[in-house]
Amino acid sequence: MTHLVAHLPLLGDVHAMLAPAIPDPGTGTPPPGSEKLLTALGWAAWIVTGACVAGVLGVAGRMAIVHHRGEGGQHAAGLAWVMASCVLVGSASGLVGALLT
Repeated sequence: MTHLVAHLPLLGDVHAMLAPAIPDPGTGTPPPGSEKLLTALGWAAWIVTGACVAGVLGVAGRMAIVHHRGEGGQHAAGLAWVMASCVLVGSASGLVGALLT
């Protein structure tokens, strides 16, 4: 059994065997007009972040009104959805960066 294990490739050996088969895209050059796309993405990020803040404030306001009336907290689900979207917006660039590398 020990001589069988000695013939198995180590993880570093497997990586060395696969490394030449994986192309390296390098840094590349952006296409013409990419500045406009980055500007539009920046605007979209600001708009969506503002919508998330407005959503949190809206849900908080509705929760305060409902609490003042003495009703239950049915808006907790709405707050959970808004907070989940805030987390998604906050992690969007990190997620895309992780997928591209």
